[in-house]
Amino acid sequence: MIASFANLSQWTLPPWLRVESSSVATFDRSYVLLALSMYMIGLIMVASSSMPIAERLFANPFHFIVRHMIYIGLSLCVAALALQIPMHQWHKYSGNLLLVGIALLVVVLVVGRNVNGATRWIGIGPITIQAAEPAKLFFFCYLSAYLVRRRDEVMENVKGFAKPLLVFGVLSGLLLMQPDLGTIIVMFVTTFGLLFLAGAKLWQFIAISAVGVTLLSMLAYFSPYRWARVTGFLDPWKDPFGSGYQLTQSLMAYGRGETFGQGLGNSVQKLEYLPEAHTDFVMAVLAEEFGFIGISVILLLSMTLVFKALLLGRKAVSQEKYFEGFFAYAIGIWFCFQAAVNIGASAGIVPTKGLTMPLISYGGSSMIIMTMALVILIRIDHEIRLQSIQATSRATGTHKGSKKKQSKVNKTKLIEGEND
Repeated sequence: MIASFANLSQWTLPPWLRVESSSVATFDRSYVLLALSMYMIGLIMVASSSMPIAERLFANPFHFIVRHMIYIGLSLCVAALALQIPMHQWHKYSGNLLLVGIALLVVVLVVGRNVNGATRWIGIGPITIQAAEPAKLFFFCYLSAYLVRRRDEVMENVKGFAKPLLVFGVLSGLLLMQPDLGTIIVMFVTTFGLLFLAGAKLWQFIAISAVGVTLLSMLAYFSPYRWARVTGFLDPWKDPFGSGYQLTQSLMAYGRGETFGQGLGNSVQKLEYLPEAHTDFVMAVLAEEFGFIGISVILLLSMTLVFKALLLGRKAVSQEKYFEGFFAYAIGIWFCFQAAVNIGASAGIVPTKGLTMPLISYGGSSMIIMTMALVILIRIDHEIRLQSIQATSRATGTHKGSKKKQSKVNKTKLIEGEND
């Protein structure tokens, strides 16, 4: 026992966690606190909302809870690995990562698992990978690197603006074959926002928004099940047992929650009245059990994370770390829009889309990739802080050297004066 304590006393923190003779932290701890808070809330809500369906499907009420805990563990392991990757490596291999994302979208169409009419998952033994999740992250990485290389071209002519849209078009075509319109919308909005922050001209945005809205409207109108979702969203009570069933049940959950909720575990809608209660509609169960206060806490956590990402992007760009800045902007926009769509869909504000609530909903691929995105923000913040600390140390060393040199000169002059 004594020997183990002796060995423990010799253990040191890894370099990225160390603060070298300074009170300045080398990374922002609040990202970790935000992530852990959302993990814990998500675990509690998945446990509360999934027990009835898990009992029916697997005769084990803890089936989804155990798997969700495993996903959290895997996310933390992936986070530990991703945290060691310098940002210049993400920049250097952004093109290769894009090819990996495209390859995953092709593979899922060939050997993917079909669930509820959609082919979005690649099965590898007991593990399933939703190909669209890493494809989103890799595309945003590529787009950030492209804007660094071609920023002047993007701001000056149509050619530079159109190239990333062509890549987006290829990814969209593959996603439509699954089909997965929700991911396309997330990628479109994030691309739109990132190009705006990179300095593209106003007329370019008017053109792309007009084309984008037209195409998305056509995709919805000419697809019967998508059009049923749109019309069901506009008036869910018109067909409460058909196209509007899921939304009406979700709205009932929000209504029962009122201000303070019914209490943890007291949701009625999770008793298989509300489909997908532990995935896409976990926020409806949270609203029923914790009310307006519970939803406000989630919104506050999400908004804090988004604002921190956007401020980090601005800080990186101001220090001429453009790739890191654009990547942070992309992650912030992505997180914000996906959270807004998930909560908005469950509250009847936007049409229902199959998008998870980041870091809260049940779903391994989404949680792991969102955790990687959060870790990238931590890494960007760490590198900026480390650069600042090193610059301060060099400046302090130079100042001390100058004072020492000046002191030596003054001493020499004093001796010469005495000799005279």
